[in-house]
Amino acid sequence: MDLKLLMTVFGTVFLAEMADKTQIATLLYASNARDEKLTVFLGSAFALILASAIAVTIGSALSHWVPMKYMSWLAGACFICAGIYIIVKA
Repeated sequence: MDLKLLMTVFGTVFLAEMADKTQIATLLYASNARDEKLTVFLGSAFALILASAIAVTIGSALSHWVPMKYMSWLAGACFICAGIYIIVKA
């Protein structure tokens, strides 16, 4: 296992997930005194695991047809567009 890659992916995903809609939804569920916190945590964690598994599967499949250089450009362009959208919307 490549520890550097593991930490890079962890850091990137952790920062991207903090304070996004997923975390806000989880926070709202956890703030309900009637809901069991472990159930909220597990539901949120399993959802992130499934979403990550889908992303890895699709990314792996795409890598057979699309060069990594273009996939990196596309990912970068998506992040830039998302950032511009957030700035304009604010």
